[in-house]
Amino acid sequence: MIENGLVQIYTGEGKGKTTAALGLSLRAAGDGNRVLFAQYLKPENLQLCERKAIEQSKLPIDFKTIDIDWNMWSSPDNSHERKKAAELIEKSLADIDTLTSEGVYNVVVLDEIIYCLNIGLASLGQLKRMIDRKAVKVEIVLTGRGAKDEIIELADLVSDIECVKHPYNEGFRARKGIEY
Repeated sequence: MIENGLVQIYTGEGKGKTTAALGLSLRAAGDGNRVLFAQYLKPENLQLCERKAIEQSKLPIDFKTIDIDWNMWSSPDNSHERKKAAELIEKSLADIDTLTSEGVYNVVVLDEIIYCLNIGLASLGQLKRMIDRKAVKVEIVLTGRGAKDEIIELADLVSDIECVKHPYNEGFRARKGIEY
């Protein structure tokens, strides 16, 4: 079990931030830790293979999503969808704040929360409070592109994943089982 929980960030323009957080989650669960993997702007109806694999594995990893059908291209410009997403994210973070302060989970991943911060859907103050209030034995992992200095300062470990080459730039689409 985790003795001294830290705060980790996986950021950058490269592919693999969520994948790295999933790998850490598998490792933690394999050691008997309870894991909460909260995915923001990746709704429950989005058929992600990682959710299916974890469910089939029966590992102690719980997924949490917010109930919004977010479109990465059109939703950021839709004020109604932005307002709904911000409200749902605020509620989700409040719920997770309680769980982290009570030490219900040993590892808590907030997948894409950095992106949510960057576009104004999440509050840095609320996230900072959660980090400050977390139980000593809780590890928090934040993912998303473009971590700014004020969030980096809250972390103990930051990995900046660089994109050197990606098939998307050659016209390849996301592949089921590989990218999602």
